[in-house]
Amino acid sequence: MKISIILPVFNEEENLHDMNTEIVGVVENMDMDYEIIYIDDGSTDRSFEILSDLRQQNSNIRIIQFRRNFGQTAGLAAGFDHATGDVIITMDSDRQNDPNDIPMMLDKINEGYDLVSGWRFDRQDAWLSRKLPSKLANGLISSITGVKLHDYGCSLKAFRKDVIENIRLYGEMHRFIPAIASWMGVRIAEVKVNHRARVAGTSKYGISRTFRVILDLITVKFLLHYSARPIHFFGGIGVVSGVVGFLIAFVMLIQKFFFEVPMGDRPLLLLAVLLMFIGLQFITFGLLGELMTRTYHEAQNKPVYVVRQTLL
Repeated sequence: MKISIILPVFNEEENLHDMNTEIVGVVENMDMDYEIIYIDDGSTDRSFEILSDLRQQNSNIRIIQFRRNFGQTAGLAAGFDHATGDVIITMDSDRQNDPNDIPMMLDKINEGYDLVSGWRFDRQDAWLSRKLPSKLANGLISSITGVKLHDYGCSLKAFRKDVIENIRLYGEMHRFIPAIASWMGVRIAEVKVNHRARVAGTSKYGISRTFRVILDLITVKFLLHYSARPIHFFGGIGVVSGVVGFLIAFVMLIQKFFFEVPMGDRPLLLLAVLLMFIGLQFITFGLLGELMTRTYHEAQNKPVYVVRQTLL
């Protein structure tokens, strides 16, 4: 078995030497082929220079440098595209993930699981700004997607390569990989992993990303249940709206012809017409969505990043 370890990097110059030393020590003790893929996500400090020095010392290190900062999802997507291992492991480069958990995750893969997700059981972060929003988000994601995990935000994960080959990432979708992969019928395991306090550098995440997570969750819900049949989603709303509008108009017609109740000066008539037009629009959206779905499945894959250079 060969493993690929992917680490997106953004301004982590103070952590890279120690993190790399830990990872190399763990994987070389396991006596297996490995590669470590660092994705320099538009760092403005000395991160790329340090990574280049590390590569001079270890030929198993590979570096991908972006032209600008594209975000963690794009960084992972680039790593997945260039990984050659049978098992792919993702982790952060800030040293909060513990490389000593890698053998445990590989053991789970060897038990027959396709995806192993870490659970930061004793998380070393601020409660109000990090732990509480994360707990609420994990509960919401688990409830909506139907994939029950305690910690969707943990970057330490292990995948069989064939799982990743069928997943395309964009936006902020990296945290939803287990939910997206569940559509493929993969076996998912969650294991408790060690989480360490940050010792150098600064966090790149804030409370503002909570709102992006909610929007991406809506997208994931749609992709999981309606990506291949958008007419069922939009058409369902359209049919309900159109039927309600039609029933209101029908009742008003009965009142007009049998009870001589005037129609022209009643706001309810405008509501009925509006609902019928909204219904027609949603059905039209569904049909357009069906056409776009056909195009999507037939179109060529386009990466969500731009590579400045590669050191492979």
